[in-house]
Amino acid sequence: MPTVLITGANRGLGLEFTRQYAADGWQVLACCRQPESADALDAIARSSNKVRVLALDVADLDAIDTLAKTLRDTAIDLIINNAGIYPDHHGGLGAIDYDAWMLAFRVNTMAPLKVAEAFTPHLERGAGKLIATVSSKMGSLDDNTSGGCYLYRSSKTAVNMVMKSLSLDLAARGIRAVILHPGWVQTDMGGANALINAEQSVSGMRRVLARVTEAQSGHFISYDGKEIPW
Repeated sequence: MPTVLITGANRGLGLEFTRQYAADGWQVLACCRQPESADALDAIARSSNKVRVLALDVADLDAIDTLAKTLRDTAIDLIINNAGIYPDHHGGLGAIDYDAWMLAFRVNTMAPLKVAEAFTPHLERGAGKLIATVSSKMGSLDDNTSGGCYLYRSSKTAVNMVMKSLSLDLAARGIRAVILHPGWVQTDMGGANALINAEQSVSGMRRVLARVTEAQSGHFISYDGKEIPW
């Protein structure tokens, strides 16, 4: 029975990943900052014996190490770095919130690498040996034709590069790393006017993950299977 660890599992894409993988019989390690207030996630966990809810604030890098030690005997097949923040709701050029920018890098860029570092031994014990990071086409230099969103764009561009390097560094251990573009999704972050819903996005990303080859490790792939220009 395969095991997946998902960060940011309490809402949006993370919640949908949890629902779908549990429904398919995976053991799901569903991580979120405040399990006591994660009502939707708790409802899934109560209806399924496949879901274990774990407290994890990815902005606390020491907490990532602590969780990895707690789960040290657990083999993990797939890690989904889903937790992220969109810090550009207020301000813009001339009014940049630099503290918010630092937090964006900590959550969106540094935390995914820290998760990979801490849980590499768990992936080595698993059969799937795959780590996926949910990024965004907004982090693509090629796709940026509108400017703005400095904080979010730069943190996603940076995590794309981090995961590319990780794919090369972990290749000798048989671990693949891919970057995912979920599409413009109807979530709290994407808004009600987005083009697809969470079920469509996650179903697509799961199809991508199910067929990732070694040759695709380090690639930036959309939920519909298309490669994203960097």
